[in-house]
Amino acid sequence: MMKDVAIVMGSISDLKTMDKTIETLKKLGVSYDVQVISAHRMPQEMLDFASQAFSRDFKVIIAGAGGAAHLPGMIASSTVLPVIGVPVQSRALNGLDSLLSIVQMPSGVPVATVAIGDAGATNAAILATKICALQNKEYQANLISYQAEMHDNSVESGKNLE
Repeated sequence: MMKDVAIVMGSISDLKTMDKTIETLKKLGVSYDVQVISAHRMPQEMLDFASQAFSRDFKVIIAGAGGAAHLPGMIASSTVLPVIGVPVQSRALNGLDSLLSIVQMPSGVPVATVAIGDAGATNAAILATKICALQNKEYQANLISYQAEMHDNSVESGKNLE
């Protein structure tokens, strides 16, 4: 079965953050595939994945990485697909190192970059769904429902203040 979104992470330790991406894609009904591919420890596998992603019919790649965080940029340099980078919170600099590594791409190699950590992982899933929804009416409907649910939850939580 073809999957619309590829989720890759540099290390299994990134799964704690990337679980938010997985949970959100599940909630939105978006098909996905998950892999651990380290830019530093598995460079050939990373290049093979990136160069084959389009022919595997993925629509978007979400790449989570911490520390030096080269994975999103290296994948973006080797594919024509949109890449969303999720900066994973690191011990050394609390994720700022990850954010700067992902967001500071040279001209011609864009990586859409989201917030550090869980919020970014969730937003990456929503952004990927919005990209896929351009050609998928079911995803569009799921996004409308998701936004309505967020609205209703916010209204309801506000009522609890009274």
